[in-house]
Amino acid sequence: MADIPFPSTGAPALRALASAGYAHLGQLDGVRMADILALHGMGPKGIGALRRAMAEHGWVFADDDPSVGAVRGGRVSLTEGRRPDRNDSKTAPTHVEPAAWIAGLPKARQRDEGAQLLALFDEVTAAEAVMWGPSIVGYGELHYVYESGREGDMPRVGFSPRSACHTFYLALDAPGAPELLARLGKHRTSVACLYVNKLADVDLDVLRTLVELGWDLSRTG
Repeated sequence: MADIPFPSTGAPALRALASAGYAHLGQLDGVRMADILALHGMGPKGIGALRRAMAEHGWVFADDDPSVGAVRGGRVSLTEGRRPDRNDSKTAPTHVEPAAWIAGLPKARQRDEGAQLLALFDEVTAAEAVMWGPSIVGYGELHYVYESGREGDMPRVGFSPRSACHTFYLALDAPGAPELLARLGKHRTSVACLYVNKLADVDLDVLRTLVELGWDLSRTG
């Protein structure tokens, strides 16, 4: 797991994490949000900052409540292409081959459903799949800037077949997305991600439409 630093947030929150033995962002993946929130010095604002930074890497709290620390209008611009010199997230494309990475995942469900998702995203985007960081299969390239000034690179759309659930990187705030999510099936969302425990829980035609929506929206800006 990459030693990604914590995002900029209040000093009390950073001290609380250090006192609890957390030295970098990736250590929070799978940790209960309630346990982090209960740390002396941590508050909803700190949780929100951590969640948004974690989402860039496909990481998530075990019992995440997206309403805690949520902000409106956080991301203010998206532009095509990467800006490696201005990538605060440190997540970037690698030379790992996505199909081989999926074939080497530890659980049969991850391998089988990961291959299914790879085929779906390949068909929708007609683009080359690229590994972003250690665990995100991405398509296309975007650079984002938040109102806070934090910025970074990300794929236009992507997914990560994680052991606990699948994480999807889509345009969840796009026109029409809420209606599609209402028809999708069992899922949850955070600021920037969609989470699905297993593909049998959702309507794959609706998921395909969400991928199409995110891909088309990001191409047209």
